[in-house]
Amino acid sequence: MTESTISSAGLDERRRRTLFRSWHRGMREMDILYGKFADSQIAKLSDAELDQFETLMDLPDRDVLMFLTGEADTPAEFNTGLFHKLKDFHTHDGPIFG
Repeated sequence: MTESTISSAGLDERRRRTLFRSWHRGMREMDILYGKFADSQIAKLSDAELDQFETLMDLPDRDVLMFLTGEADTPAEFNTGLFHKLKDFHTHDGPIFG
């Protein structure tokens, strides 16, 4: 999978832009982690959650990947409800790449 599986037609401009950014990270693993989450959740996120998502996407991909995998502690300012939604979205119940 290389891009979003949903249409952005019904989304406001901010959500369309965020959806696009989530699939165009520069680090393939983060394309998939952010992108699949955005495909599923972007239309449901509150404005505050969208702020938190955009803040995470402003961080270096490697840092966020380390937070998500537990390789590094998540700094308090990024350890938000949205971060936990993102982390909980990707479970070990099945492959995240499938």
